[in-house]
Amino acid sequence: MTNTIKHVTSPLARQTLLDSELTRPVAGVRPIRLLPWLQVVKIGGRAIMDRGAEAILPVVDELRKLLPEHRLLILTGAGVRARHLYSVGLDLGLPVGSLAPLAATEAGQNGHILGALLAPDGVSYIEHPTVANQLAIHLQAARGVVSSGFPPYHHHEFPTSRLPIHRADTGAFLVADALGAAGLTIVEDVDGVYDVDPSGPNGAQAKLIRETTSAELLDAQGTLPIDRALPEVMATARHIERVQIVNGLVPGRITAALRGEHVGTIIHTGARRN
Repeated sequence: MTNTIKHVTSPLARQTLLDSELTRPVAGVRPIRLLPWLQVVKIGGRAIMDRGAEAILPVVDELRKLLPEHRLLILTGAGVRARHLYSVGLDLGLPVGSLAPLAATEAGQNGHILGALLAPDGVSYIEHPTVANQLAIHLQAARGVVSSGFPPYHHHEFPTSRLPIHRADTGAFLVADALGAAGLTIVEDVDGVYDVDPSGPNGAQAKLIRETTSAELLDAQGTLPIDRALPEVMATARHIERVQIVNGLVPGRITAALRGEHVGTIIHTGARRN
């Protein structure tokens, strides 16, 4: 009796969730959407926040007008201060797992700025543990909340690069997909993905790619307005079928995107309708 009560009969005994035979009965089933009415909006740190009041205040005003129409999780990225931090950290020889949480602090600072500006509308900044455990109740009390877009990998960040590869775009997608959100809109300072860098030497010939897939972006050359790790993460999506990148410097683009209009670059993920 003493020995038997310490054991639970389970197919996981001496097995692993990496065993495809073991996970086959449930692997093809889409998980429950936790917050299917949620719209996730990621605001670029360098693209929007670093530009100051001229760029931030119009975006805040547009988000404010969207609150009666949508319930929003607004996530912020890091900007130029994180790049300075990377430079100092690399000079000191810090590993990538130490650089990631330091850069995430700037994304959080940007989030606090947006939270303060939207405070009259009941919006507040919340930390990652609250997003994970209490987001639903916060969104019952208010139409929107703000948080950092950086995923909390921190010291567990993949040591495949000297700089963190999972940044705010990737973090926003991971959260949106895990929650089964209605959509994800990434707000940048360009109209979307271009065939060549519009700020580069051949920028005059750059053409906007209005629609693409995560698989195509994996093979794309040159710069992208999103994290390089994002297309790889998109390939394993379970809920979010598409992401739209829009220009936050053009009034009305965020509103149009959340209403389902095609006003930027739409990226199709690996998720499929059941």
